[in-house]
Amino acid sequence: MSRVYTDTIEPRKPTQDITLGTSGETISVGANSINVNTVKDKGGNTLWTSDGSGNLSSVNSALKGDLVLLTTNTFSNASASNFTSGIDSTYDVYIFKFIDIHNDTDSRDLRWQGSIDGGSNYNVTMTTTVFEANHNEADSAASLAYQTGQDLAQSTDFQHLTDNQSNAADASSSGTLWLFNPSSTTYVKHWYATMSAMDTGPGAQTFYTAGYFNDTNNIDAVSFKANSGTFDGTIKMYGLL
Repeated sequence: MSRVYTDTIEPRKPTQDITLGTSGETISVGANSINVNTVKDKGGNTLWTSDGSGNLSSVNSALKGDLVLLTTNTFSNASASNFTSGIDSTYDVYIFKFIDIHNDTDSRDLRWQGSIDGGSNYNVTMTTTVFEANHNEADSAASLAYQTGQDLAQSTDFQHLTDNQSNAADASSSGTLWLFNPSSTTYVKHWYATMSAMDTGPGAQTFYTAGYFNDTNNIDAVSFKANSGTFDGTIKMYGLL
């Protein structure tokens, strides 16, 4: 263990003060660590602040990564998972991460829609395109094909993100959806999604969907749900700087 022995610590200039912490803070120096809740630079700008339990309550924007976690929805036996706040002009891109989405009834689909009225209605006109790759566990069938039954053409229906998911105890789906510039009042709102699921084959399914909300009003809420019944899982919403 290294030690520094000194009788006096003085400022570089007589007119400067040496300050450890601020009023109300406890500073501990020892055990190979410096323990503080707020770290500032020489100019007094806060770099980050901790709540004292390992959670950062604020981080200087210059230190943040490009991807910012905004909301986490974890649900069980839910009819829908809705995001009704946080979708605004702060970010140009919103990313949704689906983690172990499990439907409680066999042969069900994960679907989604947007809203222009804060979630009162999910019925924005969409035009979409869909194709699917799959391979069954028996290694007896595989395909890659356009799915004419799951695309939309100027429809207000919910759009498929998966198809015929199994509800076996170990079955689920996971993936990512990207929504671009939802607050634009000039352009339509583009999006695309890639989902991997265990289908009723049973087998591996990869579902590729893309499209646009054909509306120049801002999309300010979105809804994810099974086509019927309930489902479990976690969906995280991120903003991309």
